Amino acid sequence: MVMNKVYLLFFSLIVLLIAAAGCSANGQTQNKQKPAIEKVELTVSAAASLQDALAEIKAGFEKEHPTITLNFNFGGSGALQQQITQGAPVDLFFSAAEDKFQTLVKDGLIEKESGRNLLGNDLVLVVPKDSEKGIKAFEDLLKAGKIALGTPESVPAGKYGKETLENLKVWNSIEDKIVFAKDVRQVLTYVETGNVDAGIVYKTDAKASEKVEIAATAGDETHAPIIYPVGIIKNTPHPKEAKLIFEYLQNSDAMKIFEEYGFKGLN
Repeated sequence: MVMNKVYLLFFSLIVLLIAAAGCSANGQTQNKQKPAIEKVELTVSAAASLQDALAEIKAGFEKEHPTITLNFNFGGSGALQQQITQGAPVDLFFSAAEDKFQTLVKDGLIEKESGRNLLGNDLVLVVPKDSEKGIKAFEDLLKAGKIALGTPESVPAGKYGKETLENLKVWNSIEDKIVFAKDVRQVLTYVETGNVDAGIVYKTDAKASEKVEIAATAGDETHAPIIYPVGIIKNTPHPKEAKLIFEYLQNSDAMKIFEEYGFKGLN
């Protein structure tokens, strides 16, 4: 009788060990079948004028692709191009100047087929809403005390602005009144706070502010075409994910958002 109980206990232990081993093996199999989902962070260097539109697009993209996080680095296109040239870890470049973008293509940092001229914009002269200077045209800048402009060498809007002022024969008369800024958003801030009497920005920036009004719009013939190219950086460690956002920026939903902010689609 005692021996039977011993055998029964021994048999029960064997059964429990086999069951435990089976559960462990099954768990390992399930772990192999369901690998951990890898989350990816992408860095997009983009012109400052794209800030508001891209913030809205980011929300839609990340909702559709929950494993991808978009991190934006906004600034003047020239400064961003220099950062990429010097090896900054960037996955996508969204420029407000075709020449800055083409420099990276020429240097082999962006493949030509991985880029697209996506958007256009207008150049405008803005003044504070409570301005009493009577500035209604670019030629009226002769009345201004200080004028904000993006640094032409690194800020495309500044380059286009200087071209416009030169073509209108105004530049030489107001050059000493210019306060240079690092990007269009800084120009806008100078005008909003009344630190300057006027500034030159993109139409999209002017639309984003309730503290300024558009005094004049530059004619297309006064400056080079305003083109926003976007492209994938060749050495991105996440080419698959970078292509997803590159294509997403071109879809109808994203283009609708860009147009709501005042951009013009070039597709």
